[in-house]
Amino acid sequence: MRFDVPVVFDSGTKRFDRKTLDQAIQMISIAPEGWYLVVKNPASDKSHPRTGALNNLPNLDTGRKVNIPGPVSFALWPGQMVRVLQGHHLRSNQYLLVRVYDEEAAKTNWKNAVIKPQKTGEGEPEGEGIKHLEALPDLTMGNLLVIRGTEVSFYIPPTGVEVVPDVDGNYVREAVTLERLEYCILLDENGSKRFIVGPDVVFPKPTEVIVRMRGSRKFRAIELNENSGLYLKVIAPYEENGVAYKVGDEIFLTGRDTMIYFPRTEHAIVKYGDQEKHHAVAIPAGEARYVLDRMNGKISLVRGPAMFLPDPRREVIVRRVLDPKTVALWFPGNREAYEHNRRLAAQSAPPLTADAGALSAPAPAQAKAPAGAPAAAKAASGAIATRETQAPPPPPNEFAGDDFNRNQNFTGPRTIVLDTRFEGAVAIDVWTGYAVLVVSKTGERQVVSGPHTRLLEYDENLQVLELSTGTPKSDANLYKTVYLRTLNNKVTDVVEAETLDLVRVHLQLSYRVNFEGDPARWFEVENYVKFLTDHLRSLIRHAVKRHGIEHFYANAVSVLRDIVLGTVGEDSKRPGRRFDENGMRIYDVEVLEVAIGDETIAELLVQAQHAAVQQTLQLAAEQRRLEATRQSESIGQQIAELQSQTRQKQSGLKTLEVEQLLRHQLAEQAAKIELHERQQTALLTEQERVGTIHQAELARRKAAQELELSLAQQKLEQKLRELAAEVSAVAEKAHAVSPDLIAALQAFGDKALAGKMAESMAPLAILGGESVSEVLSRLLRGTPLARLLEAKAVEASKT
Repeated sequence: MRFDVPVVFDSGTKRFDRKTLDQAIQMISIAPEGWYLVVKNPASDKSHPRTGALNNLPNLDTGRKVNIPGPVSFALWPGQMVRVLQGHHLRSNQYLLVRVYDEEAAKTNWKNAVIKPQKTGEGEPEGEGIKHLEALPDLTMGNLLVIRGTEVSFYIPPTGVEVVPDVDGNYVREAVTLERLEYCILLDENGSKRFIVGPDVVFPKPTEVIVRMRGSRKFRAIELNENSGLYLKVIAPYEENGVAYKVGDEIFLTGRDTMIYFPRTEHAIVKYGDQEKHHAVAIPAGEARYVLDRMNGKISLVRGPAMFLPDPRREVIVRRVLDPKTVALWFPGNREAYEHNRRLAAQSAPPLTADAGALSAPAPAQAKAPAGAPAAAKAASGAIATRETQAPPPPPNEFAGDDFNRNQNFTGPRTIVLDTRFEGAVAIDVWTGYAVLVVSKTGERQVVSGPHTRLLEYDENLQVLELSTGTPKSDANLYKTVYLRTLNNKVTDVVEAETLDLVRVHLQLSYRVNFEGDPARWFEVENYVKFLTDHLRSLIRHAVKRHGIEHFYANAVSVLRDIVLGTVGEDSKRPGRRFDENGMRIYDVEVLEVAIGDETIAELLVQAQHAAVQQTLQLAAEQRRLEATRQSESIGQQIAELQSQTRQKQSGLKTLEVEQLLRHQLAEQAAKIELHERQQTALLTEQERVGTIHQAELARRKAAQELELSLAQQKLEQKLRELAAEVSAVAEKAHAVSPDLIAALQAFGDKALAGKMAESMAPLAILGGESVSEVLSRLLRGTPLARLLEAKAVEASKT
C-alpha cells in the first residue's frame, strides 16, 4: 500500500524533510515595491507554480540565481530557495560593494538593474554618474564594483550581480566624510596607498581598504609652528617645487615651511618612541645646551636666550654626566646636583651609532606600522586596515557645528614653569673675588674671574687646586677645590724661629693675599698656600736670627711687617711682597701672637718690662705736674691781656657809632633832595606826554570826520549815477514803444472789453427783446468801441 507524505525542502541541509500536513504549508514569496527576490535554482522556463491548480515539476537550473525586483509574488518550486531583500537606499556619503557571480548573466542583465539617480541640490540628476553606470564595466567573474551614493540614490542589482555585506551583515556601507584639516588612508591590494585630504567624501576602490586606527578611519592633519617640526624619510622618488627627491633622502619639515602638514605617499615619519613632532627647547638667557653633530661627532654649545629646534638629521641634544668627585669640586654642598648626575649615570644609555640619532634608552617593543604610514596611522598597537565599516554611533544631542566656547569665569593667560637647572650645559657661577681655570681637551686654557657665569663646553674641565690646611700649614690633609680666592684671601700660619741669643719664639701670623697681574699665571702654582708659607717661614727665621730676644720681643710687630711687607716708602705705604711665579701679592699681615719658648726668659723679660713701666710712670707724673704749673700761669697772663683788649675795643666802638650816626643823617637829607628832583622831573615828563596824546587824539578825530565826509560824498555821487541810469532806462523804454504797438495793444484791449461786455449784457438783451450788439451800440455810442462794434457787424453780414 502506498501513502503520500508531505515533504519540505530544507535550504540549510539541501534535503527534503518529511513534515506533517500543517508543517508542509509554506508562504508565498512576496516582494513589495522597492524590494527584490534572490531566487536560487530557478525554473528553466522561468515559470512559477499556479495557484489553485495541479502543477507539474519543471526542470530547475540548479546552482543558478536570479534577481527579481518587486512588486512580485509567487510560490516556490520544490528545491528552490529565496531571499527577500529590501532595495538599497543610498545617501550621498554611502556606497555599495557588488560582486559579479555570473559573468554571462551579468552582461545580459546589466541594463535591467533598478537604478535611481542621485539628485543634486537643484533637483536634477547627475547625468555623468548615470552614464557611467549604464556603460558596461568589467564584469569578469569575481570582479568587485563600487556603487556610489553620489551617483545612485536607490539600487537593485541585476541577475549575475550580488551586493556584498560587511562583517556585520550591513549592505550599505559608510563612506569617509572628511572635513577640513582631516585626511584618510586607502590601502590597495598591491600595497600602494592613497592619502585623501578633506573636505571630501571618500569612496574606496573595490581593491582598497580603509586604514583604521583605534576605531577611527579619518585623522587630523599635523599642525606645525616655527618651534616644531617633522622628521621625514623619502620612500619614493618625487619632485616638488623644482627639487628632486630620491629614495632615502631625509627632510626636516618645520612650521616655517608649512603650517599644516598632510601626509603623502612618498613620505614616512621617523619617530623616536611615540614622539612624532619635534619641539623646540627653551633656552633662557645665561643657559645653553650641548648639541652633537651626528655627522662629524662635534659637540657645540647653543646659548640662550633662544628657542632652539634641533635638526634631527644631524643635531642631537646631549647631556653631560659629571662623576661624584667632579660634582663635589664644582658644586660643593649641592646635593641636588649630586643626585641628578647620579641618576643620569645610572640610566642605561645605548651606544651612539650612525643611524641611532639620539642618546636615549631603547623604547619598548612596538608593532610596526606599514612603511610610509603617516604619524597618526602609526600607533603602539599598529594600524588596522579593514574593508568592513562599523555603524556610526548615534549623534549626540549637543550642537556639532563650528562654535566658540568661552569660559564664564576669568581665564588667565597660558603659563608654563621652566625648571632648566639640570637640563642644559654645565654652568659655573664664579663669585666675586674668585677665579677658575677652564681647560679644554685640546689644550686651550682660560681664566674666568667673578662675578661671572661660565657655560662649559662639552670637553672643558676646571683645573683642580690642592691647598695645604691646618696650622701650621702642611701637606698632611690637602683641600681640593677649583675656585681660587683672588681678592682678600686670608692665610694663617705658625712660625717657629730662634733669636740671636738662642731663644725660641712662637709666631702666629695672618697674611692678606691678592692675586694681581696676568690671570694666566694665577694657576701656575698648584698649592699656593704651601708655596707662600714655606717661603715666608724661611725669610722670618733668617730675620729673627739677627735680633736679640729683648729687642725682638719689644719690636716684634714692626720687625715682622718689615720682613713680610717691606719698609715704609716715601708715600708712607709698604710695597707688600709679590710672588712673580703666580702673581700673588701679600698686601697686609697681622701678628696674632708672639710667644717665647723659654718660660724663665719670658718671666725675666716681663719683670724688666714692669720695672721700666714703673720708672716711666713716675717720670710721667712729674712731667704732668710741671706742665700743669706752666699752663696755670700762662692762663692768668692771657686773662689780663684779654681784659685790656676788651676796654680798648669798647672805646673804639663808641667812636664808630657816632660817626655812623652822622653819615646816616647826611644820607637821609641827600635822599630827600634827590627824591624831590625826581618827582618834579617825572611831573614835567607826564605833562609833555599828556599834550602829545591830546594832539594825537585831535588828529584822529579830524581824520575820522574827513573819512566820513568822503564816504558821504561817494554815496551821494553813486545815488546820482543810479538815478541818471534809471531815467535813461525809462526813456529808452518809452522810445521802444511804437505807435503801431500802442494801437495794437489798444485794439486788443477793446476787443477783450467788448467780449466781456457782451457776456454781461446778454441777459439784458434777452429781457428787452434786442440783440446784444444793439444794446452795446446804444450804450457805447460816441466811443471808440462803437466803431469796433460796427466793424464786427459788417464782417458778420459778409459771412
